[in-house]
Amino acid sequence: MQSFINEVDFFKGNDPRDLLEQYGSPLYVYNEDIIRGNLRRLEGLITKYPYTTNYSMKANSNLSLLKIALEEGLNCDAMSEGEIRLLQKAGYPNDRIFYVPNNVSEEELSFAVENNIMTSLDSIDQLELYGKINRGGRCAVRLNPGVGAGHHDKVITAGKNTKFAITDDQLDELFLVADKYDLKIAGINQHIGSLFMDPAPFLQAVTNLLEMAKRFDKLDFIDFGGGYGVPYHKVSEDERSFDFDSFEKEFEKLLDKFVSEAGYTPLFKTEPGRYAFCEGGVLLGSVNAVKYNAGRKFAGTDIGMNILARPTLYGSWHDIEVIRDGKVVLDNRENITVTGNICESGDIIANDRELPLIKTGDIVCVLDAGAYGYAMASNYNCRLRPAEVLIESQGNVRVIRRRDTFEDLFRNFEV
Repeated sequence: MQSFINEVDFFKGNDPRDLLEQYGSPLYVYNEDIIRGNLRRLEGLITKYPYTTNYSMKANSNLSLLKIALEEGLNCDAMSEGEIRLLQKAGYPNDRIFYVPNNVSEEELSFAVENNIMTSLDSIDQLELYGKINRGGRCAVRLNPGVGAGHHDKVITAGKNTKFAITDDQLDELFLVADKYDLKIAGINQHIGSLFMDPAPFLQAVTNLLEMAKRFDKLDFIDFGGGYGVPYHKVSEDERSFDFDSFEKEFEKLLDKFVSEAGYTPLFKTEPGRYAFCEGGVLLGSVNAVKYNAGRKFAGTDIGMNILARPTLYGSWHDIEVIRDGKVVLDNRENITVTGNICESGDIIANDRELPLIKTGDIVCVLDAGAYGYAMASNYNCRLRPAEVLIESQGNVRVIRRRDTFEDLFRNFEV
């Protein structure tokens, strides 16, 4: 059994206990080198054709991390006006923001129009609303390629059972609405779901989307979405990383075919979120109690489902490493359930998991917490959201979001 945090020197000489004592427990910790490496891998995905990576910022919207993505040359997706404003705050020019909303108001669409931000509409109704707001404008449309994939039904965003996008049998109506308001369809985009390790569904969706693209006039861009998987079982099962090398070759063949048949080369895009920051973030927490109940052993931590929602929401797996006296514990393994401190029976991080012997006072390190971790955190049970810190390339630790205070809980009340 190996240790991921040892293998990659995640903490760069910083003692996790010192971090918790200084910044509070629990604590999100990010490694700058891992993040930059993954961002560069994404940005270099396609080299033969004009290509850009749009980071899908819903995965992690920390302002400092957005600035790192900007430094590495990535553009960004936004799903809401709030995300647009954060990207602007991070320094993104409006022409490097792609707004991909779902079921939003006239007010929110108007904000994007006023800021001259390219917007994708994912229904005929939303396209009609956009036309009323911005007659003669340029926009994109989100299409459903008929293929979905992802780690859970709740995150599959294409295919037959989804609320997203416009299907191929609606294209005639789409063109009528576009003509009605003199809209220029500048691009098309898709997103089939989040976290796939097998590229086959994605490549099939690419094939389908490129066929649909032929129905449009010459497009400025085609965006294939994201969803590239992360090996969440890297410690427990030695799961391998997503095979980008072989994936690129198959992806490029499909682009070759389209360019040859269509007679022009648009800008190609993808919009990954999880892959960018997931492995570069861990969540540290403290074991406050160990107990037995009906023959089962439980380790009670301060990492409640308000801090990390994915295991409760999706039944997601996160590998866990146990730290004691500054070292990762690997031996004396046992079956144990690791829970949080929220008043819910579903508040479980790891259910009946084989882990090293855990004692009260130990530190648990939840791996692959950099995406959809803090972004989905809440103050449920009036618990405070944790701080976020970045371990910079030189090993320095920098706070990139302070821990909540109790005053923050009272801030927006009117009494």
